Amino acid sequence: MTLSGKTIVVTGASSGIGGEVVRLARFSGARVIGLDRNDPLITMDGFVKADLGDPASIDAAIKALPGSFDGLVNAAGVPGTADKALVARVNYLGLRHLTEGVIDRLTPGASIVNFASVLGGEWPQRLDQHKTLAKVAGFAAGEAWLAAHPVPQETCYQYFKEALIVWTFAQAQQWFLASNVRMNCVAPGPVFTPILGDFVTMLGADRVASDAPRMKRPGFGDEIAPPVVFLLSDAARWINGINLPIDGGLASTYV
Repeated sequence: MTLSGKTIVVTGASSGIGGEVVRLARFSGARVIGLDRNDPLITMDGFVKADLGDPASIDAAIKALPGSFDGLVNAAGVPGTADKALVARVNYLGLRHLTEGVIDRLTPGASIVNFASVLGGEWPQRLDQHKTLAKVAGFAAGEAWLAAHPVPQETCYQYFKEALIVWTFAQAQQWFLASNVRMNCVAPGPVFTPILGDFVTMLGADRVASDAPRMKRPGFGDEIAPPVVFLLSDAARWINGINLPIDGGLASTYV
């Protein structure tokens, strides 16, 4: 598995899982350009400072990116302890705005990897809502739709990870057929990152206690990065429109 000769853009690149993806992608031969609102603490081949909750900042970042590249990893995100409007903007609307804004710059054979979550696994229960939102074009129109269809604060993180999975499913094949650009999701379970405590607070003691016996332990960032790099590589050239769990088997325990 190699990314030799490829240029990859990674959001949320300055820390956490995004930082691990940067490290492994560069080790695998890629030139990596990071996007983040925080300054990088690791070596990259280029960096663009951007607020992925602000469409104007995203548009400026798009202008600063190369004219063509070979992969996009949407790893940036905020936890559900943040205000639900921010969760919507960063975890869904901003991700979609960035991806749609660069789709014409992605080379044939390129790969997009979106970070969903094991917490998005209940998307079939709200499939019609998520399909409707997926069809709402544009950042501002998406915010207007959400204002008319409010999402509860306590489940906003889960809701927008579900919505991301459904949007990926709905859009992936269209881009693959038209441009030979693949798009997939990965769905990590709990991971040791600086915001793991936020997820414990968000889910509450009862849910954490219920999930704990189902897992050996939370994952490490360097256990999440290899499947992402695989999906970016040509070895995955016939994988499109999937949601890949990377959770130590946690999702399987809910069957």
